[in-house]
Amino acid sequence: MRSPVLPLTWHLARSSGRRGLQSQLLAAGAAAVGSFLLLLMVAAAVGAGARAGHTTWRTPDAVSAREATAIQATTTTYVRQEPVTVVNLARLPGRGQTPAPPGLSHFPQQGQVYVSPALAELLHKLPAAQLADRFPKVSSYGTIGAAGLASPDELVAVIGRAHGDAAVSKAAGEQNYYDDGLTERALVSGFSGTKAGVFTGIDQGTVLLGVVLLVMPVVVLASAAGRLGAARREQRLAALRLAGATPRQILAMTAVEAAGVGAAGAMAGALAYTALLPALAEIPYGVGAWYTGQLWVGLPWLAAVVLTVTALITVSAVTMLRQVATSPLGVAQQADPRRTRVIRLLLFVAVLGYIWATTGDGGQLKPRQLLALLALFYGAFWLFGPWVVDRLGRIVGRRARRPATLLAARRLSDDPRAVWRTVSGLVLAGFVAGFFSVSTLGAEGHNHQGQVGVITANAADARHTATRARTVLRQAGVTATVTVTSEDDYDSLLGGVDGVIAHVSGGQDRIDTGVTALTRLGSGRYPFTQDYVSASDDMVIARVATVSTATLVLSFLVAAASAGLTAAANVLDRRRMYSLLRLAGTPLKVLDGARIRETVIPLVVLAGGTTAMGVFGAMQLNKAAGTTINTSGVVQLVICLAVGTLAMLAAITGSRPLLRKVTEGPAQTAD
Repeated sequence: MRSPVLPLTWHLARSSGRRGLQSQLLAAGAAAVGSFLLLLMVAAAVGAGARAGHTTWRTPDAVSAREATAIQATTTTYVRQEPVTVVNLARLPGRGQTPAPPGLSHFPQQGQVYVSPALAELLHKLPAAQLADRFPKVSSYGTIGAAGLASPDELVAVIGRAHGDAAVSKAAGEQNYYDDGLTERALVSGFSGTKAGVFTGIDQGTVLLGVVLLVMPVVVLASAAGRLGAARREQRLAALRLAGATPRQILAMTAVEAAGVGAAGAMAGALAYTALLPALAEIPYGVGAWYTGQLWVGLPWLAAVVLTVTALITVSAVTMLRQVATSPLGVAQQADPRRTRVIRLLLFVAVLGYIWATTGDGGQLKPRQLLALLALFYGAFWLFGPWVVDRLGRIVGRRARRPATLLAARRLSDDPRAVWRTVSGLVLAGFVAGFFSVSTLGAEGHNHQGQVGVITANAADARHTATRARTVLRQAGVTATVTVTSEDDYDSLLGGVDGVIAHVSGGQDRIDTGVTALTRLGSGRYPFTQDYVSASDDMVIARVATVSTATLVLSFLVAAASAGLTAAANVLDRRRMYSLLRLAGTPLKVLDGARIRETVIPLVVLAGGTTAMGVFGAMQLNKAAGTTINTSGVVQLVICLAVGTLAMLAAITGSRPLLRKVTEGPAQTAD
């Protein structure tokens, strides 16, 4: 005998009317947003890894002198405070052929210069004295293809040299105190490097940090989609259960309906992601915009995300019907108080104790361990939230002095899980806002702005170079004071290395001109600037700042969307209750005020608590790093919380017309 589950599910879905259609459209919309954001997060992580893989060839893997066929010296210079990666290559005489570097059709001959499209544009835009004169004079530049670049905006040059050229000598590859992978030299036989470039190596790690912080709000949104129309579904299926349907049939009908709606929404989100790939590739991160192919996650990931969102919605919908399967009469009479147990509090305290013990012993944790602890904290708070909402409802109910407050308190204690789902997005986003806004990243160091340094072989050479530096700077029209440094000048730009420092006046254009003029004096090294010295710290700060800002914005947007969808669904689910209250003479203003208070009360307590935890964690990090509180971040924190709260309240207020509509003519309500 054929199962009646599918025909009956289709019949009930079609006969659910406009009210059922609205819930299904809201659920599909939430699934589409969740699918799109999950794919966006996966794309950012996969793309960051692909970017790093495109820069490994620039960090030479040394081979023995017997096996080597070429010399590779990679260094970094700066123009307009942007890094330019320069790869110098020279054949070794009497050796075999060296394969072409990625992005080039052949190994560069002596005197050939290949540049990335972005660098080529900059070379034509800037005066030669500011940039082009740092490279050998050529009639035309070759072009580096996408295979050798991490981004279309990246500034890279590949220069063919003679094997005796100073640019590929041992002196050119020597690092000074500030080098963190910006200068490398090795004998090579190919370009199968394994170490990512310094400007892309940390990108994937910082992206994964943002993914961990953002994935919980997205999961909340997807789970909320599965619970849209829960009350309507419970009543309908409870009636079927009382009419003789088995628990298995009830759960199967729910799973089929939720899976169909979730799959449709998730596929819509996947299609939106695919269609928007060219636009998403224009969003800059790190070294610049993306190649579209880097953000394509592939069909396996696409299918996995669609199935994950569908599964979340299905499981969320099915778990809401456990009471229908075991006690349909209680559901039909709406007799479920939905109380929470104190075990939630005990588990939350235990998790906090574990996190405190793990992070408070002064040991260094690996990034994966920190991400795992963060995910554990989010999970513990997810269990703890409904318990707090339940207790808040009881406390507020005993002290309520206004009808709207009393109604809100009853809703808090009657269904704390539903209320928690409304506010959980902003509550969890509060932790992110508190942590990133107040934390102070990076170490304080010496400021050498306006200085250009040239390393020399010894002190005697430094004095001779200083005289030449004054001459070339004067010829270039750069006003500068040139001083000589020694090994005792550890606080100087050159960090205790023999050389000369030019204190340039006139702004960034003059500094770039000074760097170009002094390039010929560097014995194969490019002159140093403050940008080179602080590159490592500046890069980490910039990456984390970008990820934290994006995470904050997306977290608040997802929280507002989740709150708006849940509020609209709650109006539809509580249609009978609102209609009866209107029949009893309750003004619409009181009902709407109760809805607002139902959100504001737990939001103030829980979001305030998570924000305080985030601030405390940031202060502990600042204390460990020896830095002070970020005062400007406090202002940012207040603005973030204010904007987030207003966005959530606006999303909830947006369902006010729906409340007015469902309570019109309550005497004729079908319920």
